[in-house]
Amino acid sequence: MRNVNSKLKNLRKEYPRFIYESYSYQISKNNLEIFLNFKVPPDIRFKPKIVIKNINKLRITRVGERELNNLIFHLGLMEIPSYWKATCSPEIEIQADQLNREQINWWKWLIINGMGQFFYENKIDWRVKNFLTIKSSNEKKYKIFNKKLKDRYLVPFGGGRDSIVTLENLKKREKEIALFMVNPTGGILKTAKVSGIKNKIIVRLLIDKKLLQLNKKGYLNGHTPFTALLSFLSVLCAILFDYKNVVFSNEKSADEGNLKYLEKMINHQWAKSSEFERMFKKYCKKYLAKNTNYFSYLRKYGELEISKMLTKYPKYFSVFSSCNASMRIGARQIRWCGNCPKCLFVYATLYPFLNKKDLLKIFAKDIFGNKKLLPIMESLIGQGRPKPFECVGTKKESKIAFKLSLEKAKKLGEISYLLSEYKKLQNR
Repeated sequence: MRNVNSKLKNLRKEYPRFIYESYSYQISKNNLEIFLNFKVPPDIRFKPKIVIKNINKLRITRVGERELNNLIFHLGLMEIPSYWKATCSPEIEIQADQLNREQINWWKWLIINGMGQFFYENKIDWRVKNFLTIKSSNEKKYKIFNKKLKDRYLVPFGGGRDSIVTLENLKKREKEIALFMVNPTGGILKTAKVSGIKNKIIVRLLIDKKLLQLNKKGYLNGHTPFTALLSFLSVLCAILFDYKNVVFSNEKSADEGNLKYLEKMINHQWAKSSEFERMFKKYCKKYLAKNTNYFSYLRKYGELEISKMLTKYPKYFSVFSSCNASMRIGARQIRWCGNCPKCLFVYATLYPFLNKKDLLKIFAKDIFGNKKLLPIMESLIGQGRPKPFECVGTKKESKIAFKLSLEKAKKLGEISYLLSEYKKLQNR
């Protein structure tokens, strides 16, 4: 911890300011290209880029220049944590536009809470005096979007259980829907095709390679609140493409944290929590778009309920994936790695409701037979290390999932390794 903190101290001393200098945009080949400019004096510059596909100048005109500038300015604000984390500079200076005192407090709240896992992973104490100051330009350029939007539904879609269940429920209600996808892989596009939804809004996030180079050199790195970025991006796209409703698929289980660090609960899924949803919705209506309806369709449901609902849609079994590790593997075309907390948790929540043939169609293997997953199972049910930093359910839900799975396995006479170990844990 001493080494990490000395690195932090040196970086903050060498790079005392992180500056959001400017943003710009252009229409190129029917795409909206957004350019962001960050500077960390004396010698670091970041220039990330965002591309919104298949748009034209007529949509830009309908939104309004000052309104669009405000929405793009906010995308830049939301990209700050991903680049600021490299140096953890004590001051963030906003030169691109103005923030009032309420907004400054809101963004500081987002960084402190959204970067909780990053602080834990790097043993950073954010409570120290003058840890973070946000300063803003005095020149106000932006204007809030106040026009009415068509009563249509934009669904952020990642090809996993949650967004499938949301989508299929909206389809039953005969809603007009578009899928919102960021950097979709081939597997996600395949799953989207199975959905039958024709309208797709695709966004490409292009990370500045300078950040990756700094990571290799040992600058600070760690988890950032990606769902918060998706929230700002989806609202921008909803306005550009004329959709009133932005429908996420975050469930109530996201409210449970992973562990306590410096007397604060650290939650890997904080940007999916009801707290963030409530605060973002309020900020959105006041500073982004008055008539946008941002909400999570699955907020009242738990993970087991969502898995049970998914079993009604077998057409997705051979294409969908909720495994983040498989997305990183990418080129190997593996939908489920079979070795991570997400694979085990999803398998455990689906096992009680599906037959062996369908489970194999989804996972291609009996994940309960993987002996290497024993420590992960123990952490999922709260009998080992803290709950994994993954998008998994509550400890209570995991216990119920394994209990139901064991009961079913007993009836089938096929008790796999992990279920046998779970049985031993319950008998202690």
